[in-house]
Amino acid sequence: MASVRLRAVAKNYGAVRAIHEVNLDVEHREFVVLVGPSGCGKSTLLRMIAGLETISGGEITLDDQVINDVPAGGRGVAMVFQNYALYPHMTAAQNMAFGLENIGMAREEINRRIAHAASTLKIEELLQRRPKAMSGGQRQRIAIGRAIVRDPKVFLFDEPLSNLDAALRVQMRIEIAKLHQRLDATMIYVTHDQVEAMTLADKIVVLSAGRIEQVGTPLELYHTPRNTFVAGFIGSPKMNIIDGKVAAITPEGVDVETPSGRLAIAAEPAGLAIGDSVRVGIRPEHMGVGKPGDGLAVVVEVVERLGDETMVYGTIGDGTSVVVKLDGTARVRTGETIPISVAATDGHLFTMDGEALRRTPAALEGLFDV
Repeated sequence: MASVRLRAVAKNYGAVRAIHEVNLDVEHREFVVLVGPSGCGKSTLLRMIAGLETISGGEITLDDQVINDVPAGGRGVAMVFQNYALYPHMTAAQNMAFGLENIGMAREEINRRIAHAASTLKIEELLQRRPKAMSGGQRQRIAIGRAIVRDPKVFLFDEPLSNLDAALRVQMRIEIAKLHQRLDATMIYVTHDQVEAMTLADKIVVLSAGRIEQVGTPLELYHTPRNTFVAGFIGSPKMNIIDGKVAAITPEGVDVETPSGRLAIAAEPAGLAIGDSVRVGIRPEHMGVGKPGDGLAVVVEVVERLGDETMVYGTIGDGTSVVVKLDGTARVRTGETIPISVAATDGHLFTMDGEALRRTPAALEGLFDV
């Protein structure tokens, strides 16, 4: 088994607390992604698990063994860095062998491990090249191979794709997903890219300012965000957030009067009363062109035609910006006002403090049956 547990883990830099009493369980064979904006503490958390940063409080265990004071080289973890961290004067094979040679491993075993890693990553032809003769994607494969040869209990990835171009990022993302399946290993992966998080993770940990905002599967975070921060961070483009007031409470949910129209939201009205201020969340892909008078009146400012979809950027009555994702054949022009309809079961409701109200069973029916 290769499980990692964090209990009340904290990190201080002088008087500044960067990580606030984080509790997290990573189970054997899980692919867990730490995601959040720059400066939220995700890389610091990963480095503390690796032993590259000391912790200021709490406890980290690996397979139920406390590793707070275990040196990085003795923890049984391997880290893949954003900048590859390859020795430029060494060949790929020498880079992969270096750590094993330092611990006195027999040459025969080193060669066997390198051959196995090269076969797994399909990099046999790169073994005698130096980093300067490789592309960014090839260097990253070598960096991953260097981690594989250590046969670690846990793989740690610190934004490994951020230096690659868009097309190569997609390709490498697929390769990392395949690698997880082949190695059947525990992996903890840091990224600021929520698309990477959604496509790779068994479980996503959303961080903000050194605190965990929510932990869950990609679908759980997409369909039931705990607050407006998670709602705005998970999903691309991000969720539209619109202020309004409770106009009616019905057996089906809550009717909200917005500055640009009235919306029915299938959410449980716990603690709400007529006239209360609330926030409505609507994902761009859940908005469609309706009939005049339906839903929201959106003034179109920019139209992006991307072939299979049309992105509409506009504003509603109080100047709030919204993004609408329509079919590629949608006939929308800059400057016009279009009626946007939203199904009650597609809306989300939040308090003015940003906390989510529970969605009704009708809104959640069938969403997790995959």
